[in-house]
Amino acid sequence: MGDFDSESEDSDNEGGLGNVSRVVMRPPGHSGKAKRGHLCFDAAFETGNLGRVLLVSDFEYDLFIRPDTCNPRLRLWFHFTVDNIRIDQRVIFNIVNFSKKRTLFLNGMTPLVRSHFRNKWQRMPRKNVYYHKSPYHMSNYILTFSFTFDKEEDVYDFSFSYPYSYSKLQAHLEVIERKNFPHFKRELLGKSIQNRRLDILTITHPKNMTAGQQLRVVVIMARIHPGESPSSFVCQGIIDFLVSNHPIAIILREHIVFKIVPMLNPDGVFLGNYRSSLMGLDLNRWWNSISHWLHPTLHSVFSFLSAIDQDKNMELDFVMDIHAHCSLLGVFVYGNTYDDVFRYERHIVFPKLLAQNTDGYESCNTMYNRDVNKAGSSRRVLCDVLKDSVNCYSLIVSYHGYKHPNVPGVHYYTEESYYRLGRNVVRTYLDYYRITGVVPAAEREPRQARPRRRQPRTKSMHSRSVPGHACHSAMPSSREASAHRVALTFRDDAISGEVEGEKRRVHVWMRRRRCRSQPPPARSKTAPPPPQPPRVNIIDFNTLTRGGLELAKKRDRNAPPY
Repeated sequence: MGDFDSESEDSDNEGGLGNVSRVVMRPPGHSGKAKRGHLCFDAAFETGNLGRVLLVSDFEYDLFIRPDTCNPRLRLWFHFTVDNIRIDQRVIFNIVNFSKKRTLFLNGMTPLVRSHFRNKWQRMPRKNVYYHKSPYHMSNYILTFSFTFDKEEDVYDFSFSYPYSYSKLQAHLEVIERKNFPHFKRELLGKSIQNRRLDILTITHPKNMTAGQQLRVVVIMARIHPGESPSSFVCQGIIDFLVSNHPIAIILREHIVFKIVPMLNPDGVFLGNYRSSLMGLDLNRWWNSISHWLHPTLHSVFSFLSAIDQDKNMELDFVMDIHAHCSLLGVFVYGNTYDDVFRYERHIVFPKLLAQNTDGYESCNTMYNRDVNKAGSSRRVLCDVLKDSVNCYSLIVSYHGYKHPNVPGVHYYTEESYYRLGRNVVRTYLDYYRITGVVPAAEREPRQARPRRRQPRTKSMHSRSVPGHACHSAMPSSREASAHRVALTFRDDAISGEVEGEKRRVHVWMRRRRCRSQPPPARSKTAPPPPQPPRVNIIDFNTLTRGGLELAKKRDRNAPPY
C-alpha cells in the first residue's frame, strides 16, 4: 500500500508545456507533404491532453501525457485525436509517463475510443490493452494498446475516461434555463482566474425561494479535480432528476432546498488537467487556507456556506463533494469520525441508506477517519467550521466499474450508469428525510399514470352457427386436457380456448345466465385510520451500523494526533 496512491518524480523530456497541435508523424528521411497513413495527432482543444509523440517504428508510437499546468508531478488524464489515417492501418500506442504507478488498468480497465462518424464512446477490448512494466522506460508502468483504423475520412478520439467539458456543462444549464422551470434558479456565484463562470443552482419549490421561510438545505459540489469527469455525470444525473416531474423530486422540492455547484475548477477542466487548477494547486487541499487570489472559486463557495450556516432561517444538513477514483471499484463514501456518539451514529446513516439504493456500493472502501493527509479537504475542514448538525461527505465513484453481488465479473460504468447513480443519490435523500421525520411518512410518491394498452377483441364463433357441429364433439377429452395447457378467455356469451401444441380452437356455448359472475361485495365507505407519525429515532440505526463506532475508535487510537 505504500505506493498505491503515490506519485512518481517529475517526468523527463516533457518537450514543452502545451498540448500537441496538428502534429504529423513522418517517417525518418521523409520530407514534403504528408501522405495518407502519416498520423496526425491533436490535443489543442477543450479537455485535451497530449504533450509529445515519438515515432518508434512504422506502426508504434510513444505518447507523453502533458503534466498539469505548473505541476509537473501530476500526469494521468489523456484525451487526444488521430486522423490522416489509412484504411485498415494497425498501430500500437504506448502511454509512457503516468505519475500513478498502480491504477485500475491493472484490474482490466481499458481506454475509451470513438470517432466523429460513430459518436459514442466505447471501451477497447481487454485483449488489445496491456498495462505492464517496461524495461525500455526505466521499469515504469506503461499503457500499451493496439488499434486498427477502419475509415480513412474519420477522426478518432482516445480518452482516459468519458470527457465532460466546461462548454458541455454551460450548454446543459442553458437548456434547463430556457425551460423556465419555477423550481429552478441559476446564479453566478463567482468567477475563476481565467474569468470562467462558477455557477450555483437552486432547486426547490417556488414557495421556498421567498425570504422568511424555515428551510433545510443540501449542498452538492463536483469537479474540484478536473480529471474526475465521472463526478460531473453523477452531478448531472442529480440535477436532471431534481428538476423533473418525478414524484420523488416533487416531494423533495416541497421540503428541501438543493444548492448545487456543478464545477468547482472550471479552468482546470478547460485546460485538460488531471488534478490541479491553473496555478498548479490541488484545490481540495486548501480549504483550511483559502486565498482570494489563488483560489477564487473556493473563496466564493466557502463564503456562501458560511452565510447559510449563520442564517437562522436555514438548517444546513448536508455538504457532499463528488469525486472519482482511479484505483478502486464501485461507489463509496468517505466520512468523518467524532467523539460524540450521537453525532457519529447520525453521520453514518446516509451511507448505509445509499448502500441499499445503489448497485455496486463497496462498504469495504467506505471510511470514516481523521486522516492528517486530508486535513485540507472539504470533508475535514467543513465538519469543523460548520455546525455539528452538518454532515460532510465525499462521494466517490470508480472510473472503471463495479461488482454485482449476484453476477460475476466487473460491470463497466457508462454515462447512463453515472446518471443513474445520481438519481439513486436523490432517492437516498428522500429515505433519509422520511426516517428523520422531515418528510411525513404518509406522503408517498403518487403513482404515475400508465397508458393502457387496448387489446383487440377476438370474434368467437358460437357452435350453434356451425351446421352439423355438436357441442360434445368440440370438447377435448380429459387425456387431451391433461396433456396440453388450455388458455381460456371470457367473451360475452362464449368461452374460447386454444390448445397449445395444436392448431385448433375450442368454442363452448354457455347460456348467458350461467356466465354471469357474482356481484362484488360492497366496499366499506369508512375512511381508513390516519397514518401514525414516524417513531423511528435516528439512533435506532444502530442495527444497521453495529460495530461501526468501535472500529472507528480503534482506527483513531492508531492514527497520529490531529
